[in-house]
Amino acid sequence: QIALQGIILLPLRLISITFLLLLAWLSASVATFCQPGRGSLPLEGWRRRMVQFTLSRLTRAAYFVMGFQVKVKGKVASLLEAPIFVAAPHSSFFDGIVCALTGMPSIVSRAENLSTPVFGTILRSLQPVVVSRQDHDSRKNTVAEITRRALSRGQWPQVI
Repeated sequence: QIALQGIILLPLRLISITFLLLLAWLSASVATFCQPGRGSLPLEGWRRRMVQFTLSRLTRAAYFVMGFQVKVKGKVASLLEAPIFVAAPHSSFFDGIVCALTGMPSIVSRAENLSTPVFGTILRSLQPVVVSRQDHDSRKNTVAEITRRALSRGQWPQVI
């Protein structure tokens, strides 16, 4: 009985997750198509709303398909209340849940992740603070960029 459910559910889940991932890629591509500033300026208007709403919903749907149901107790702090959002230990697959529940904030990511097919496009739409492991000043530059975004009074999304 259980093995039969797995044989049926696993392919359905994989197909659903692939479909949701492709929709997320398409949404991210549309939101960043001919983007002014190419990442140096914050997304505005419909582009920002599209990333926040669409990618958040698609990410939550993907986790639901994988079998995760997350309930939020309390209220998520707004951008103006908390321009920097800290999630710990920040080392696993479950960081995506936090991103989806907080409206797809900017993240801190290594530069190599931007060149990953499909995921790189989605990541680029989140306007990450990029860390380069080859640059000796990268740590200082990352702190400066996070500070600049935190002090932007809502122009940039929250940084996680």
